[in-house]
Amino acid sequence: KVRTRILNCILCVMGGQRSRARMGVIGNVDNITRGHLTGAVTTVFIPTLYILVFGIGLPANALGLWIMITKIRKLPSTIFLINLATSDLLLILMLPFKISYHLMGNDWIFGEALCRLYTGLFYGNMYCSILLLTFISVDRYFALVHPFLSDKRLACGVCLGTWALVSLSLLPFLLVQQTYHIHNLNVTTCHDVLPLRQQNGYFFYYFASLVTVEFALPCAITLFCYGSVIKTLAFNEKKYKRAAGATTLTLLVYVLCFTPSNVILLTHHLQFFLNHDSDLYIYYMLSLALSGFSSCLDPFIYYFVSDDFRAKVQATLCSRKEKGGRETSQELLRTTTTSTTTNFLYTSHSKTMVNFQGSVCVCV
Repeated sequence: KVRTRILNCILCVMGGQRSRARMGVIGNVDNITRGHLTGAVTTVFIPTLYILVFGIGLPANALGLWIMITKIRKLPSTIFLINLATSDLLLILMLPFKISYHLMGNDWIFGEALCRLYTGLFYGNMYCSILLLTFISVDRYFALVHPFLSDKRLACGVCLGTWALVSLSLLPFLLVQQTYHIHNLNVTTCHDVLPLRQQNGYFFYYFASLVTVEFALPCAITLFCYGSVIKTLAFNEKKYKRAAGATTLTLLVYVLCFTPSNVILLTHHLQFFLNHDSDLYIYYMLSLALSGFSSCLDPFIYYFVSDDFRAKVQATLCSRKEKGGRETSQELLRTTTTSTTTNFLYTSHSKTMVNFQGSVCVCV
């Protein structure tokens, strides 16, 4: 019987082993793991959360991306927001596979390659979003303190560098075997059940570096930048409210979406590094589902960060309201005209207005 642990991400490529292209096989899993894989949390509650993310995030980010690409000026902040929306959409478009996987009892039927791609996109979206939110805060800081440093070409270069850094740092997720068939459950898991192999402290150092460089450090920079912006705009009530709104939403994304998953990920590998058993599967899966809600909160950040985006959204809403008002007025006018035509008959020769109800009025 092969011992297994949930989410024990063994980096085969780092250990000098090549991952197999075909699906791996695990004989049986213990009762705790079996309960996790067949329980209502992973087969009902978690896919429900992903369905909410998909239903809210897809139209919100698609609309936001369309407005930013076609309707507003390509300022440095806009370029960062376009990349953030693109990252969110890439993840959201892959969610139906994840939803199907959980609803089918954690049985992955889409193949090893797609499992690796989804795993890479999921983690890539999280760390790419963290870095882009950080650069947005830095851009807001420079736009206020050092406006001459804000440059569109520099923003494009930073975005390309962000995609490259995230892709390289998460390359092991794309190279390691991710799907394994569980005999006693007759399901194929994706990234959830991996064999317990000889632990190496290098893995803990890898994840510690990943969390430090792509989560903790960007979080500290973001707090500093938005704190400085709010302090500078304290005497400008209108701009202060916008800066406070952007700061509040960004902190909410960090605290609700990114902090739990990164803390649990690091704790999980720390326990193995210290030769302790780890049973954080349910908590980690829930934290990953919560991290997906960043795709639903990001469109609100677009609204507070970009003046052009905010103006276009307000103009669109006002235009629809005005159009609705005109249609109502025209409908009222048509109704009044029809009523007048129905009730009164004008005779041009006698200049007499005849009421269909029987009375006659002479026009003077």
